[in-house]
Amino acid sequence: MLGFVWLAWLVSWFAAAAWSDRTLERPAPQRELLYRLLAIAGAFLLFGMYPHRFLMDIPLWRRQRGIGWIIVAVAVVGFLFSWWARIFLGTLWSSAVTRKTNHQIVDTGPYALVRHPIYTGLITATLATAVLRGTATAFLGATVMTVSWYVKARLEEDFLREQLGRE
Repeated sequence: MLGFVWLAWLVSWFAAAAWSDRTLERPAPQRELLYRLLAIAGAFLLFGMYPHRFLMDIPLWRRQRGIGWIIVAVAVVGFLFSWWARIFLGTLWSSAVTRKTNHQIVDTGPYALVRHPIYTGLITATLATAVLRGTATAFLGATVMTVSWYVKARLEEDFLREQLGRE
Protein backbone atom coordinates (compact mmCIF):
# COMPACT_ATOMS: atom_id res chain seq x y z
CA MET A 1 0.00 0.00 0.00
CA LEU A 2 2.74 2.46 0.92
CA GLY A 3 4.41 1.85 -2.44
CA PHE A 4 1.25 3.16 -4.15
CA VAL A 5 1.28 6.21 -1.88
CA TRP A 6 4.90 6.92 -2.86
CA LEU A 7 4.06 6.45 -6.54
CA ALA A 8 1.03 8.77 -6.33
CA TRP A 9 3.13 11.40 -4.59
CA LEU A 10 5.95 11.08 -7.12
CA VAL A 11 3.69 11.34 -10.17
CA SER A 12 1.71 14.28 -8.77
CA TRP A 13 4.89 16.01 -7.60
CA PHE A 14 6.55 16.00 -11.01
CA ALA A 15 3.33 16.62 -12.93
CA ALA A 16 2.97 19.84 -10.94
CA ALA A 17 6.36 21.03 -12.25
CA ALA A 18 4.40 22.84 -14.96
CA TRP A 19 3.49 25.46 -12.31
CA SER A 20 7.07 26.69 -12.02
CA ASP A 21 8.33 30.04 -13.20
CA ARG A 22 11.19 30.27 -15.64
CA THR A 23 14.61 29.50 -14.17
CA LEU A 24 16.99 32.44 -14.26
CA GLU A 25 20.03 30.89 -12.63
CA ARG A 26 21.20 27.58 -11.19
CA PRO A 27 24.43 26.27 -9.74
CA ALA A 28 26.86 24.28 -11.84
CA PRO A 29 25.56 20.72 -12.36
CA GLN A 30 28.50 19.18 -10.46
CA ARG A 31 27.36 21.03 -7.32
CA GLU A 32 24.08 19.07 -7.45
CA LEU A 33 25.63 15.70 -8.20
CA LEU A 34 26.26 14.60 -4.59
CA TYR A 35 22.71 15.07 -3.29
CA ARG A 36 21.23 13.46 -6.40
CA LEU A 37 23.47 10.37 -6.14
CA LEU A 38 22.75 10.05 -2.42
CA ALA A 39 18.99 10.30 -3.01
CA ILE A 40 19.09 7.61 -5.69
CA ALA A 41 21.28 5.28 -3.62
CA GLY A 42 19.07 5.83 -0.57
CA ALA A 43 15.92 5.05 -2.55
CA PHE A 44 17.42 1.81 -3.85
CA LEU A 45 18.22 0.75 -0.28
CA LEU A 46 14.94 2.00 1.22
CA PHE A 47 12.73 0.23 -1.29
CA GLY A 48 14.84 -2.93 -1.60
CA MET A 49 15.69 -2.39 -5.28
CA TYR A 50 18.97 -4.33 -5.20
CA PRO A 51 20.05 -7.94 -5.67
CA HIS A 52 19.17 -9.54 -2.35
CA ARG A 53 21.82 -12.22 -2.70
CA PHE A 54 24.50 -9.50 -2.40
CA LEU A 55 23.03 -7.59 0.53
CA MET A 56 21.38 -9.37 3.40
CA ASP A 57 18.19 -7.68 4.55
CA ILE A 58 18.31 -8.05 8.33
CA PRO A 59 14.77 -7.87 9.76
CA LEU A 60 14.65 -5.78 12.91
CA TRP A 61 11.10 -6.71 13.98
CA ARG A 62 7.79 -8.12 12.86
CA ARG A 63 4.97 -5.64 12.71
CA GLN A 64 1.34 -6.27 13.45
CA ARG A 65 -1.24 -5.54 10.77
CA GLY A 66 -2.97 -2.62 12.56
CA ILE A 67 0.34 -0.91 13.22
CA GLY A 68 1.10 -0.99 9.48
CA TRP A 69 -1.92 1.21 8.72
CA ILE A 70 -0.84 3.72 11.37
CA ILE A 71 2.62 3.87 9.79
CA VAL A 72 1.07 4.42 6.33
CA ALA A 73 -0.99 7.26 7.85
CA VAL A 74 2.19 8.86 9.23
CA ALA A 75 3.76 8.69 5.76
CA VAL A 76 0.65 10.28 4.23
CA VAL A 77 0.84 13.11 6.78
CA GLY A 78 4.48 13.65 5.74
CA PHE A 79 3.48 13.82 2.08
CA LEU A 80 0.62 16.20 2.82
CA PHE A 81 2.98 18.47 4.78
CA SER A 82 5.39 18.54 1.84
CA TRP A 83 2.50 19.32 -0.53
CA TRP A 84 1.34 22.16 1.73
CA ALA A 85 4.85 23.64 1.48
CA ARG A 86 4.94 23.05 -2.26
CA ILE A 87 1.66 24.88 -2.73
CA PHE A 88 2.94 27.74 -0.56
CA LEU A 89 6.04 28.04 -2.76
CA GLY A 90 3.84 28.17 -5.83
CA THR A 91 5.77 29.04 -8.97
CA LEU A 92 9.08 29.28 -7.08
CA TRP A 93 9.30 25.50 -6.67
CA SER A 94 11.83 23.48 -8.64
CA SER A 95 13.18 19.96 -8.28
CA ALA A 96 16.65 21.43 -8.76
CA VAL A 97 18.36 24.27 -6.93
CA THR A 98 17.40 27.38 -8.92
CA ARG A 99 16.59 31.05 -8.82
CA LYS A 100 13.28 31.79 -10.50
CA THR A 101 11.80 34.94 -11.98
CA ASN A 102 10.78 37.27 -9.11
CA HIS A 103 12.38 34.91 -6.58
CA GLN A 104 11.91 35.75 -2.92
CA ILE A 105 12.41 33.98 0.39
CA VAL A 106 9.17 32.40 1.67
CA ASP A 107 8.75 32.45 5.46
CA THR A 108 4.99 32.05 5.90
CA GLY A 109 2.69 29.03 6.12
CA PRO A 110 4.68 25.83 6.72
CA TYR A 111 7.87 27.87 6.28
CA ALA A 112 6.96 29.74 9.47
CA LEU A 113 6.93 26.39 11.30
CA VAL A 114 10.10 24.73 9.98
CA ARG A 115 12.94 25.92 7.79
CA HIS A 116 12.58 23.19 5.16
CA PRO A 117 9.02 21.81 5.28
CA ILE A 118 9.25 19.87 2.01
CA TYR A 119 12.28 17.97 3.28
CA THR A 120 10.65 17.58 6.71
CA GLY A 121 7.61 15.94 5.11
CA LEU A 122 9.77 13.70 2.93
CA ILE A 123 11.94 12.66 5.87
CA THR A 124 8.78 11.76 7.80
CA ALA A 125 7.51 9.62 4.90
CA THR A 126 10.94 8.05 4.42
CA LEU A 127 11.29 7.11 8.09
CA ALA A 128 7.75 5.72 8.11
CA THR A 129 8.65 3.60 5.10
CA ALA A 130 11.77 2.30 6.85
CA VAL A 131 9.73 1.44 9.96
CA LEU A 132 7.15 -0.36 7.82
CA ARG A 133 9.83 -2.37 6.00
CA GLY A 134 11.53 -3.06 9.32
CA THR A 135 14.97 -3.90 7.95
CA ALA A 136 18.44 -2.54 8.62
CA THR A 137 18.85 -1.85 4.89
CA ALA A 138 15.67 0.24 4.80
CA PHE A 139 16.94 2.35 7.71
CA LEU A 140 20.28 2.74 5.96
CA GLY A 141 18.40 3.93 2.87
CA ALA A 142 16.32 6.38 4.93
CA THR A 143 19.51 7.72 6.50
CA VAL A 144 21.22 8.17 3.12
CA MET A 145 18.13 9.94 1.71
CA THR A 146 18.01 12.23 4.76
CA VAL A 147 21.67 13.10 4.25
CA SER A 148 20.91 13.89 0.59
CA TRP A 149 18.21 16.39 1.59
CA TYR A 150 20.53 17.94 4.15
CA VAL A 151 23.19 18.41 1.45
CA LYS A 152 20.59 19.86 -0.94
CA ALA A 153 19.22 22.23 1.72
CA ARG A 154 22.72 23.58 2.43
CA LEU A 155 23.33 24.05 -1.31
CA GLU A 156 19.97 25.84 -1.72
CA GLU A 157 20.68 28.17 1.17
CA ASP A 158 24.20 29.02 -0.03
CA PHE A 159 23.08 29.49 -3.63
CA LEU A 160 20.08 31.69 -2.79
CA ARG A 161 22.21 33.72 -0.38
CA GLU A 162 24.64 34.36 -3.25
CA GLN A 163 21.81 35.18 -5.66
CA LEU A 164 19.46 37.16 -3.44
CA GLY A 165 21.71 38.47 -0.71
CA ARG A 166 20.88 38.03 2.96
CA GLU A 167 17.13 38.40 3.42
